[in-house]
Amino acid sequence: MGSPAKGTGATMIPGIRYRDAAAAIDWLCEAFGFERHLVVPGEGGGIDHAQLVFGNGMMMLGSARDDAFGQLQQPLAEPGGTVSQSLYVIVSDVDAHHARAVAAGAEVVMAPEDQHYGGRLYSCRDPEGNLWNFGSYDPWDA
Repeated sequence: MGSPAKGTGATMIPGIRYRDAAAAIDWLCEAFGFERHLVVPGEGGGIDHAQLVFGNGMMMLGSARDDAFGQLQQPLAEPGGTVSQSLYVIVSDVDAHHARAVAAGAEVVMAPEDQHYGGRLYSCRDPEGNLWNFGSYDPWDA
């Protein structure tokens, strides 16, 4: 049985495919405050692989393509539809983060609200419809 990696910043790193990964990278940095860690350009303006960081968290993303992995993971079929998973990012000031996302054009689907289990949370969609949740609740402190 495998064990968690040692000496790494995070042992779980979400990955998303975008139709326009280059535009998504720019938008995620502007709207949510991500920073580019690594961006590997691909053919025709696509992105073969990118790593964006936020605090000690990371996400990986790339352009949708018709390869073996692309047959397993594609962007949302309907950008405004129901998703089967979403990302949760811990932020120190939910309302300030919300204002930044709104200024960049995020579609807010749940306004900032205090949660009964603690913390404050809002939810929004990126331009390709992926669901993002930003909150002050830190489950590591629970």
